Amino acid sequence: MTSSESLFARAQELIPGGVNSPVRAFRSVGGAPVFMQSAQGAWLTDVDGNTYVDFINSWGPMILGHAFPPVQEALAQALPNSFSFGAPTRREVEMAELLIEMVPSLEKVRLVNSGTEATMSAIRVARGYTGRPKILKFEGCYHGHGDSFLIAAGSGALTLGAPDSPGVTQGVAQDTLTVPYNDLAAVRAAIDANPEQLAAIIIEPVVGNMGLVEPAHGFLAGLRALCTQHGIVLIFDEVMTGFRLAAGGAQERFGVTPDLTTLGKIIGGGLPVGAYGGRADIMNQVAPAGKVYQAGTLSGNPLATAAGLAQLRYLHEHPEVYQQLETTSTRLADGTRQIAKELGLNYTVNQVGSMFSLFFTSEPVTNLEDAKKADLPAFGRYFHAMLQRGIYLAPSQFEALFISTAITDELVEKYLTACRESLIEAHGLSA
Repeated sequence: MTSSESLFARAQELIPGGVNSPVRAFRSVGGAPVFMQSAQGAWLTDVDGNTYVDFINSWGPMILGHAFPPVQEALAQALPNSFSFGAPTRREVEMAELLIEMVPSLEKVRLVNSGTEATMSAIRVARGYTGRPKILKFEGCYHGHGDSFLIAAGSGALTLGAPDSPGVTQGVAQDTLTVPYNDLAAVRAAIDANPEQLAAIIIEPVVGNMGLVEPAHGFLAGLRALCTQHGIVLIFDEVMTGFRLAAGGAQERFGVTPDLTTLGKIIGGGLPVGAYGGRADIMNQVAPAGKVYQAGTLSGNPLATAAGLAQLRYLHEHPEVYQQLETTSTRLADGTRQIAKELGLNYTVNQVGSMFSLFFTSEPVTNLEDAKKADLPAFGRYFHAMLQRGIYLAPSQFEALFISTAITDELVEKYLTACRESLIEAHGLSA
């Protein structure tokens, strides 16, 4: 038994499912999860001493690779000054200034402790601002584990949702409408069926939680126009895409400005952190400026803000990073696409900036129903074949991959060689 297997056996006696976040359990690909020990640059090392090239990067925030020296130095300087104050600090102000400078939609911002906390807070503020009860989300978009977001779609765009998890009440579900991603007509129908009822539309502008799915041409601009027309708060959940697809996130890349934006992961350099912000008139509803209550003892944590400032300042001062990431990711995506085609698989590869996904289906993937057509058992075999070849992928067909600047040309070739061999193995093809 490996050390990872032994740790997982112990964990299952102590922690629900043996993990502290469900996707880590490898349920969708089979087998026991790998327990990590350390990481440097593009490389992960597990508790058994095996090394892997990392294509998850802590689900996005390690955009400059693991243990990036300026971030390490910032943490080393912050550590002697204590780990938490529960009182205001200079870095919170500096973080707010930098976020507002970089992200087009931000006029005011509130720091929190996670992406989930940011999205929960954003919809509460939208409801408080508009005085309306309902929100609209999209199938396959994940906005954290807040009750309002764990809602499955009903039969048709106008059907009220049903709880997608025990513990979520029907009352909460009735205030959440769900429609297919990239379907502007369904959004219009939902708005028309609920006049003056929708407080907010929340969306991942580029989806990373059903695999990587990009918005259709005009989709985001269409949402912006509908929200403006009907007085609905448009929320971009940029927990994954913020500072990754551009210095100003997806909203900069696509030229569409939401009313509110939620952020996380990357703004802490990998430490737990989140933020939400947007138009000043909306954010002024938040206590103590307004009556919408939200608080957090650890919000603006001095270590998280130190690490996040170091990372964001580097990205702000080195815009060439984004071209490097785009070039590397395009080589990976194009190479994967070509390999699949040569093997007669014609699988779909979606890419936006430094995020991409290989879908085990030959049909285009533009929404959740398309993504569900993928061959999941084959993906599981492929995942383990890649893992055996030292490539660490997301352990689910329905998660995106995230590239870091630490991925060199040599590592691109390592990935592509492993990809070819693993696809052959997963499908029992002849080399």
